[in-house]
Parts: sequence; C-alpha cells; structure tokens
Amino acid sequence: MTQCHVLTGAALDAALGDVARLRITVFRDWPYLYDGDLDYERRYLAAFRASPQAVVVGAYDGNRLVGAATAAPLSDHADDFAQAFDGTGVNIDDVFYCAESVLLDDHRGQGIGHRFFDAREDAARAFGYSKSAFCAVQRPADHPLRPADYRPLDTFWRKRGYAPLDGATAQFTWKDVDADAPTAKPLQVWIKDL
Repeated sequence: MTQCHVLTGAALDAALGDVARLRITVFRDWPYLYDGDLDYERRYLAAFRASPQAVVVGAYDGNRLVGAATAAPLSDHADDFAQAFDGTGVNIDDVFYCAESVLLDDHRGQGIGHRFFDAREDAARAFGYSKSAFCAVQRPADHPLRPADYRPLDTFWRKRGYAPLDGATAQFTWKDVDADAPTAKPLQVWIKDL
C-alpha cells in the first residue's frame, strides 16, 4: 500500500530532485502536455526549499517516491499568480497555495489525491491561513491531443469544497510536447474557505 508523509525541512529538501522528475513525467500527459526541463524544475522548486511554511506530501511505494503534492503561502508565488487575484477581493496573504499534485498512473485510484489535499489543508490551517487555492490548466475541448477518455477533475475538486474564483485566471508559460517554443496557458483559480 502506498504511504503518504508530509515532508518539511531537510526531508523536503532531500525529496525535491525526485519531485522534479515526477513533475516532468506526469505533466507530459493531458492536460499539461509539458515538455519539462530538469534545470527549470530545480529553479521552480527552489521556492519550496526557501519557504519555511512550504510542505511536500510524498506518496511512497516502499522507498520510491511515486507521487507528490506541494503547497506554500501564495505570497511565495506572488510573481507568478498574484495578478490573477487582482479585483477578486481575496487577500493573497490569506491563501495557502496548493501548487501541484503529481502521481504515477499505476498508483491512482487509491485515495491518494484526497490524502494530498487533506495534508496540505491541515498544514494551511496549522499555519493560520483561511483559504486554500490552486490553479487548473484550461485547454480547449477540441484540442487535438485531448484523449477521448479524459475525465476532468472538476467533480473531485467540488466535492472537496473548491470552486472556480470568478474572474481569476492566471497565465503561466511552458513549452508543450508538440510545440517548438513556450506559450502562455490560462489557468483557472479554484479556491476554498478553510
């Protein structure tokens, strides 16, 4: 059975290389289509290393990291996402940002997604945050790489109490697997009161 552990401090630091590799592997698939780069991943994950309130929830099959979910104060990611909150009435200093959840295919369907959210929301409450948020990639329904059997996670997120934040769309840039250069992607902000 896959075990989940909250990683902070030195344990978080030790796991970041594996988290980077997981992000590259999992995010190659729909809807991300991310053509990852290990150097970029190390720079991106440095924000979690630098934040004293960052957490990584690691999913382990034995000693092997098979999934991870990251979170940190939204203010630690203000350069990337704060603009999406402009005009919403939400103070980013109140928000704990659930940055990503990545899990290898063969470990899905075991309730790990719920454990990822539970642990990050527990950390947010422990640190005194009143809201939790994340961003979801928005792709057109007719995108040529969309799998015929794709099921959006909206129902899962709504059952956990999240809802799209009206008027809040972030822009993030990366290179898609079928592209020659990076392009900006819209990401819908989802939020919940804790």
